[in-house]
Amino acid sequence: MRENRLRTLWSEDKAAVNGWLAIANSFCAETMAHQGWDTLTIDLQHGVIDYQAMVGMLQAISTTATVPIVRVPWLEPGIIMKTLDAGAYGVICPMVNTREEAQRFVAYTSYAPKGTRSFGPVRALLYGGADYPAKANETIVRFAMIETAQALDNLDAILGVEGLDAIYIGPSDLSLALGCKPSFDDVEPKVAQAIDHIVARAKAHGVVAGIHNGRSDVAKARVARGFRFVTVSSDARLIAAGSQQVLAEMRQR
Repeated sequence: MRENRLRTLWSEDKAAVNGWLAIANSFCAETMAHQGWDTLTIDLQHGVIDYQAMVGMLQAISTTATVPIVRVPWLEPGIIMKTLDAGAYGVICPMVNTREEAQRFVAYTSYAPKGTRSFGPVRALLYGGADYPAKANETIVRFAMIETAQALDNLDAILGVEGLDAIYIGPSDLSLALGCKPSFDDVEPKVAQAIDHIVARAKAHGVVAGIHNGRSDVAKARVARGFRFVTVSSDARLIAAGSQQVLAEMRQR
């Protein structure tokens, strides 16, 4: 089966730099993949991407060594299983608030006897290889998003779920849940304290910690604090930022 380079990076205690895809276009995904991101996440939750567009984007990413990940809209077995069948090598599930929800997530992403994933890896066989069914459980990476006050209360119970590989912090939702202004980077002290607590508890449980960032300097600082999966910006934000830079330079007198 094709190697999941994300697991290889983590086995060497290296951080993965993750790009974010919100634009429903395979050429955009292909262009991003050819820039050398360790992983790229297709966002089905807040992006403007549907399932068919996602499949084309996964195919585009497959032209490189970049690892394809998908953030699903919700903890729902149908879309999680179809995402994996399409060839995603990692799944990020939003709003995981309890141990029971984390257990369901692991079950949906795992073939029996470990879980309840239905068999039908139509494109996953092409991407992963003929032995995909035998090795998928140990190859797929499972991220539970920690972004609510309830998840913080249940943090150790969630982190203790067997088969959960990683957690992923959404700083904006976490900020809202804690009564603060939503932000990726310049979070308020209460949120910063919660983030430090989450990464410390994840490390104690042997679970990888990931987080969403808007700026590279913030992402690098968070790697130094123990995060091993850091998202920096997104395709849409990078297009906007690049355009703004060019226009500002052109309009200088």
